[in-house]
Amino acid sequence: MKDKEVAKLIDSEAKRQKKVVNLIASENYVSDDVLEALGSILTNKYAEGYPGARYYGGNFIIDKVETLAKSRALAAFGLSENEWSVNVQALSGSPANLAVYLALVPPGEKVMGMSLDQGGHLTHGHKVSATGKIWTQVPYGVSKETEVLDYEEIKKKAALEKPKMIIAGFTAYPRVIDWKRFREIADLCGAYLMVDMSHLAGLVAGGAYPSPFPYADVVTTTTHKTLRGPRSALIFSKKDIRELGKKIDKAIFPGLQGGPHENQIAAVAVALREASTPAFKKYAKQVVLNARKLADELSGLGWRVVSGGTDSHLILLDIFGAVGYGGKEASERLERENIIVNKNAIPFDTRPPVDPSGIRLGTAAETTRGKKEKDMTALAERIDKILRGK
Repeated sequence: MKDKEVAKLIDSEAKRQKKVVNLIASENYVSDDVLEALGSILTNKYAEGYPGARYYGGNFIIDKVETLAKSRALAAFGLSENEWSVNVQALSGSPANLAVYLALVPPGEKVMGMSLDQGGHLTHGHKVSATGKIWTQVPYGVSKETEVLDYEEIKKKAALEKPKMIIAGFTAYPRVIDWKRFREIADLCGAYLMVDMSHLAGLVAGGAYPSPFPYADVVTTTTHKTLRGPRSALIFSKKDIRELGKKIDKAIFPGLQGGPHENQIAAVAVALREASTPAFKKYAKQVVLNARKLADELSGLGWRVVSGGTDSHLILLDIFGAVGYGGKEASERLERENIIVNKNAIPFDTRPPVDPSGIRLGTAAETTRGKKEKDMTALAERIDKILRGK
């Protein structure tokens, strides 16, 4: 690279990534093939519109790239093109979720999403997000006693509030979600059921977590977490008389975006092909095994794991309850020893978001590096010593 300043920064970041233990639940390491596609000459082409309906010439090859990505997205999750459509143009998860709102819910109407402080995402209707400014969030959460979703309470609230759309999914909830119960609740109040499986996509594709597709109207996901692709997003929608796919396509373009990033879409296509292999299924199962082992080991060392464990790649750890300081200091202590986590609120947290009570751990990235259960035992011991100042 001729730009030595940028080259030096890239090299420095590469060295940082190599030396750390990466427990960020929303990060992973992509293959060289994904990187090659992402850095390809496809970035030179402007392709406003959709395959077969572009506003610029010279897109006959680009159309094939995007069509391939769509077919691979359906194949990765075992979906029929007769029953599902997919949009591959969303630049990342937040605009993908916003597009669904714009397509299906009139401004000002109610949407029901998981509270941010109990595991939900900003784009599930939180007040600081556009989804909370344009629409009215009806929040739901977990039981204070069990720290798992209380479906009966969610059902009562949905029946009372009658939201136009219910969002199921999380950014910091470690347990299996009962998609069928959410479908029943949505049907009870006549709401769309949108599933945000951003954290779960790779686990679903790999058969390590229950699929939401038999129950959802719309499924959104980022592609850079457990799916192990570039930063991008997918929006799946059921094909029926409601024409959800057409509405969502219009919400993405021209509603929110101009020309899609076709180099990004090609990289997603590469990742989706990888996610359809037997090796990836083995990987996805190992991610969950590693997370469960890490949670069990930390619990055995005296740490309180929120909800008592995990069914996914994600673990929430109560720091304040054990050592009397918050997630911010815990994150900083671990980073000084080259273990990277993020501070995170735990359910019913009384501490501020800038220094919450917990941290969030994830095993997707380190599993990509080949870590197994025995490595989780050693890692738990190391985390324990650092956080307790031993």
